[in-house]
Amino acid sequence: MNMALSSAQEGSLTIGDLAERTGVAPATLRMWEQRHGFPVPMRLASGHRRYRTTDADVVQDVLRRRDDGVRLDVAIEQAVARFVEQARPSASSVFAELGRRHPQLAAHRLHKTSLIALSWAIEDEFCAKATRPHLFGAFQRPEFYDPSRSRWRELARVARSAYVFADFAPARDPGDSVGPVEVALAADAPLRREWVVVCDSVELSAALSAWELPGQQDVPDHERVFEAVWTVDPVAARDAARVCAAMAQHADARDAATAVAELAAAAPREHADPAAVTTLFNRVVAYADAVSWRDRHRTAQD
Repeated sequence: MNMALSSAQEGSLTIGDLAERTGVAPATLRMWEQRHGFPVPMRLASGHRRYRTTDADVVQDVLRRRDDGVRLDVAIEQAVARFVEQARPSASSVFAELGRRHPQLAAHRLHKTSLIALSWAIEDEFCAKATRPHLFGAFQRPEFYDPSRSRWRELARVARSAYVFADFAPARDPGDSVGPVEVALAADAPLRREWVVVCDSVELSAALSAWELPGQQDVPDHERVFEAVWTVDPVAARDAARVCAAMAQHADARDAATAVAELAAAAPREHADPAAVTTLFNRVVAYADAVSWRDRHRTAQD
């Protein structure tokens, strides 16, 4: 019960801060820890105790349940279980999870060339500029990832974690200590049909997920059509990141358990600055125009 909470987010609150946020006296919080195993503080290198901001949310949930007549030990158990359940993704598909949790996101049918432009824009304006983000990319097949390999290697240098998914062969190099960790998808993994770019950070979060429409075996690669959703909502981006991190952990990818634990915390509430969104839009238009020109030029040469 305590492991998920004690690892969920870097400690930032003193016990006095936690008491002030929740209205529960420090002595009472210590008593809860001794008798019921919650809240459990993190220990800094200096030995000082720190609590996570999510601990305050769970304490307040405990208080609400106790006020409703639930016995304290049961209220703590229920509140912690609810937190863990909310943090756990319910699907192995980013597209499905976003549709379930955020039905307000409109889906649009886009050709692969448009998805490339949107992905590059998110990578440039969010992934590359965010502070220590968690980054995830799904490329379906290794040959689709290879042209972006050097690009994602550079993004991984400034990331807290970076994972890329495709039907990589098990013998393939899983990535070095600098580049993103390559995660091989199982034969039945829904993510094999998806295109994903996720950036989860404190100030710049974005998620793009696209599901390839079936029946396109004979369609030229650049003309393939996807059902796509995208967002700069940090809550939706965190939900997408949780799916990806859970899949990486299921595949025993390096340090994925740490990413899962950190992403269990509540998402930052600050939305992207309007200027950042405008810049993203402008970048998408520029890239889309460039990709369109390249394809027209290639067609003319053919």
